[in-house]
Amino acid sequence: MILNDVNPNAKIGKDVVIGNFTTIHDDVVIGDGTIIEPNVVIYPGARIGKNCHIFPGSVISAVPQDLKFAGEYTTCEIGDNNVIRECCTINRGTSASGRTVIGNNNLLMAYVHVAHDCVVGDHCVFANNATLAGHIIVGDWVILGGKTACLQFIHIGSHVITMGGSLITKDVPPFVKAARFPITYAGINSLGLHRRGFSQEAINNISSIYRIIFQSGLTVSHAVEEVKEKFGHTDEGKQVLSFIGSANTGLIKGYSSDK
Repeated sequence: MILNDVNPNAKIGKDVVIGNFTTIHDDVVIGDGTIIEPNVVIYPGARIGKNCHIFPGSVISAVPQDLKFAGEYTTCEIGDNNVIRECCTINRGTSASGRTVIGNNNLLMAYVHVAHDCVVGDHCVFANNATLAGHIIVGDWVILGGKTACLQFIHIGSHVITMGGSLITKDVPPFVKAARFPITYAGINSLGLHRRGFSQEAINNISSIYRIIFQSGLTVSHAVEEVKEKFGHTDEGKQVLSFIGSANTGLIKGYSSDK
């Protein structure tokens, strides 16, 4: 006996599996081959791609936890091949951007929260209890350690890895490890970059760029000028400089033994 509640106006693709005691509201689209396990709630505005797997207790596209939200029409857009483990919550957007976005091929472990108007890239792993406040932008291939908490409006660049239990209150530039209390630069994510096919030359460039930014003693503005002069022609330099140029909240600091 099937004991779920699927609104007849929801658009369900081919070979979708929907478990018992799951509720799917109106104005929901679910792509082919997606598995929705028991006790999931999917609210209006959800757009879920192909071959996703959503585990029990998750709540997708609920209204934002934002007192300014006034019932405006918004969406929660989730791409293909995502695994969303037990009790994750992903809220839909507000009038600020109109949508919350999760890319493709991500793993959100148990109890992850992604708040309104966040944009998450592809191939990310958010470990248990990682929490994103509103309006956060996360690049591709980002790994957030368990219980990482991210302040609203921050940006996290691609290929970043954070220590479990981190509190991120400043923008984290691409290719780095971030750790300690308060969170600081802890080197480049060389292992992750090797695994993803970066050349040794590119990794050496990234290391030299961040040595200038975080370990030279220069102000950020002067460090940026030096990076432009020495590495502005490289793909790695262009990515780092572009990120710093659009930083919302200032960068995390370099490590100091005095902290």
